[in-house]
Amino acid sequence: MRTESFDYPLSECRIAQSPIEPRDASRLLVLDRQSGRISHHAFRDLPELLAPGDLLVLNDTRVLPARLVGTKPTGGRAEALLLCDLGGDRWEAMVFPGRRLDVGARIRFGDGALEAEVLARDPGGTRTLQFRANEGETVPALLHRLGEAPLPPYIHAPLADRERYQTVYARLEGSAAAPTAGLHFTPETFERLAERGVRTARVTLHVGLATFRPVKVEQIEDHEMHEEWYEVPEETVAAVAAAPGRVVALGTTTVRALESAAVGLRQIQPGAGRTRLYIRPGFPFQIVDALITNFHLPRSSLLILVSAFAGLEPVRAAYEAALAAGYRFLSFGDAMLIM
Repeated sequence: MRTESFDYPLSECRIAQSPIEPRDASRLLVLDRQSGRISHHAFRDLPELLAPGDLLVLNDTRVLPARLVGTKPTGGRAEALLLCDLGGDRWEAMVFPGRRLDVGARIRFGDGALEAEVLARDPGGTRTLQFRANEGETVPALLHRLGEAPLPPYIHAPLADRERYQTVYARLEGSAAAPTAGLHFTPETFERLAERGVRTARVTLHVGLATFRPVKVEQIEDHEMHEEWYEVPEETVAAVAAAPGRVVALGTTTVRALESAAVGLRQIQPGAGRTRLYIRPGFPFQIVDALITNFHLPRSSLLILVSAFAGLEPVRAAYEAALAAGYRFLSFGDAMLIM
């Protein structure tokens, strides 16, 4: 399929620049993927839209303060976006400006308290960085002290509270970006879901380059996904197998974790691994019956995944309806529930 099939006009004024308060005050478009019917709700209506016996599966990853701003030896500005912990204070990272930071280059952070050397140029243009602490603190402590919330480049204002780029249930740190469909949830949402008879379960997928790397090839089949770490615990395997209702994935990263671990219909292999799963139209979903997701960038693997789940034409109609109704798009924007 041609990548242009997943394009649509998105003006900058439709991109949410800040999170809405309270979290569940966002809007929720509901799409019935069989009939194509579209309806409009508030996100706080979600417990009433799900049914007793449904299982909501969420991604409990926590975002690293993964954006580091430093200087090159020449004094010029340099940035690193940490993607994956390789052990031994080594990280896979995206660096800027990439053309001037080749093997052997060094970057200083925090007036020299922390230094990184480029050890390797990796496939896809990322770098392997070796960090060294030049003062009493450890490298992990310095990364947390000097790092910033890695907001997407289309968000131009800094956050007053870094926790607003975390879900309220974030647990295991390791992501370079938030699983943004979960940003709408509050503790009260989960209380009302439990009262409704909707159970919850967890997976972990550390969001990396695969999730937000743009699709630049003409044919979607030629796009290559980057590797991301995920884990599915035993209790989630049991919950999926025993769920009397639908398995509702909270976010595209949850979909990728569940379907990466699938070994059959409603059957999952527990454990941890790395996935390059690329979900596109024609994919045989084994686990997920419904999906909660935000509105994604044109020509992105996320939009391709959503279209694989609900159908290209129904998704195109839903996006057109959302644009016409003034929905807010992307990370801090509104949400969609695909039943």
